[in-house]
Amino acid sequence: MPVFRRSSFDPMADHRTLFLQLALSVDALRFGEFTLKSGRVSPYFFNAGRFDSGAALAQLATCYADAVEAAGVEFDVLFGPAYKGIPLATALACEFARRGRDLPVAFNRKEAKVHGEGGMLIGAALEGRRVLIVDDVITAGTAIREALGLIRDAGGVPAGIVIALDREEAVDPAVSRRSASQTVAQEHGLPVVAVARMADLLELDAGNVPGVPHEALQAYRAAYGCE
Repeated sequence: MPVFRRSSFDPMADHRTLFLQLALSVDALRFGEFTLKSGRVSPYFFNAGRFDSGAALAQLATCYADAVEAAGVEFDVLFGPAYKGIPLATALACEFARRGRDLPVAFNRKEAKVHGEGGMLIGAALEGRRVLIVDDVITAGTAIREALGLIRDAGGVPAGIVIALDREEAVDPAVSRRSASQTVAQEHGLPVVAVARMADLLELDAGNVPGVPHEALQAYRAAYGCE
């Protein structure tokens, strides 16, 4: 499987460009016609499950860490919502440890465990700690709201959310041009940090990245883009 390395690109490129190039290299970001759960036909599709090797996850974690540091979010522990958030939070913890910051990690189960230690949470204690949620995307916000409830129930203080790609897409353009990320941020008063956004994807066409359907992306954004 081809994996992009930082040395392959302009050393001045930031985490947004590096992430998108990495996503293209592992086929996590694809172009074509994709029917989404919402019924919309999208000219692109993002699947974080394609970051399925140690090298790809390590490079992805580097992009996440750069985005978090650039945003200046203050936090004490990483939380990965089941399922995709679990490897993402774990990989990010490893990257921060490489940078000299050893962070605790926690995640949730999908079903409560009734034997042994029981409960919905695994890993580090959250009580009294500022918690950064790590996930791939925010679609409807359901998983994030569930994670926020679990964190608060455990005595933790949500500090922010970091995702890989923000589609910057209105949930219901007929009602509001606000995206799922904007809705979650406003409802809970939390920063939502995206490693890259739809706007960054559009800018890739200006670079030397072949196959980016700029016109289709622009048309889709005009129809469904957020404010």
